Amino acid sequence: MPRVTVIGTGYLGLTHAVCLADLGHEVLAIDVDAEKIAKAARGEAPFFEPGLEPLLRKNLDSGRLRFTMSFAEVGEFGDIHFLCVGTPEGESGRADLSSVYAAAQALAPHLASPCLLVGKSTVPVGTARQLMNRMRAIAPAGGLLDVAWNPEFLREGFAVQDSLAPDRIVLGVASDRAEARLRQVYRAPLEAGTPLLVMDLETAELVKMAANAFLATKISFINAMAEICEEAGGDVIALAEALGYDARIGRRFLSPGLGYGGGCLPKDIRAFRATAAELGVSSLVSLLGTVDSINLGRRDRVVALARQAAGGSLAGRRVAVLGVAFKPGSDDVRDSPSLAVCDQMVAEGATVSVHDPVAMPSAAAKRPDLRYAPSVSEAAEAADLVLHLTEWSDYRAIDPAALAGVVARRVIIDARCCLDADLWRNAGWTVHALGRP
Repeated sequence: MPRVTVIGTGYLGLTHAVCLADLGHEVLAIDVDAEKIAKAARGEAPFFEPGLEPLLRKNLDSGRLRFTMSFAEVGEFGDIHFLCVGTPEGESGRADLSSVYAAAQALAPHLASPCLLVGKSTVPVGTARQLMNRMRAIAPAGGLLDVAWNPEFLREGFAVQDSLAPDRIVLGVASDRAEARLRQVYRAPLEAGTPLLVMDLETAELVKMAANAFLATKISFINAMAEICEEAGGDVIALAEALGYDARIGRRFLSPGLGYGGGCLPKDIRAFRATAAELGVSSLVSLLGTVDSINLGRRDRVVALARQAAGGSLAGRRVAVLGVAFKPGSDDVRDSPSLAVCDQMVAEGATVSVHDPVAMPSAAAKRPDLRYAPSVSEAAEAADLVLHLTEWSDYRAIDPAALAGVVARRVIIDARCCLDADLWRNAGWTVHALGRP
């Protein structure tokens, strides 16, 4: 089996390295952050992801997974190098590729024999070919260095499952040699029946952007339907159920609420819009701009509803917020809609108390001015208003009658539209749910 390296040990890179080792590969992972490397080498994942840390320890103990900070060691060790560095949002929404090119620049001088660089980072179309030209000009291997693109489709909270048993594997290649090598890497999932799609570099880069754009569009569409349901007196949940029975539409991602967030969808939508603008595709520029606008508008809508429920002003009100992770199953608060709502309420004079099953340390690092409570009841103590902002299963199990005993006013906003409204109303609560009667 080919020896594999993984460049970057963030969310994508560490998960990919651990899961490749679990598939039987010898894996050497590198990062420029000494603290990340030290933690990973001790078997500690620097973020919350179900199932990842036990798998990390298992593969460290087996000897199949190691960590380093030496690009020379990576170049000497590996046959296939997976590039998993971040591409954050840059100027005018464009993807910041500085880490991609910095990693390639650092690795290339150490690539003296035939090898394959495989990009997994989400990048603008055309990046892979530019990277191949740059690296071949620097690397001693020259034309014996191949570049491929293998976009990731990980869902936070399900990343281990998505890595070990993906719903599809997409390979963008420029040679038969690159395809053959990647078939070796993914032999186990391919033999288990995972579909393989082989295409050119540019199409593979576009696949990831298009997938994210479609998911974001579907989420923003149902949230637009929630707005019209509010005006017309309809029920967006019933509407979504009816739409979902149409096989052409499907029920998944037709979940109304606070909108999407996290480290991928928001920045990738803006980066794709910037790429479309550069290529002169005005229809996509317009579509993605509207999708982004609808999504951000959901945060304003929740704050407006909170203001209304508080009697017209949030000044001096005590507000309990349930959930600050951008989604359940994760401690990620990057571009968290929940934190954005907290920010707006604090700016309007509210005192905000937060509870989240796993994301409070991440949130406190970004917003130390908020109050973080170890339990739901402590967050809700003397609250004038409770906001349900992240759909953790823990919150669906709350006893509304018991919680009523600690709040100042029995008013809850279900921004994720998944609580049992009748149960709460029977306990004397006033329930506001976006897009629902």
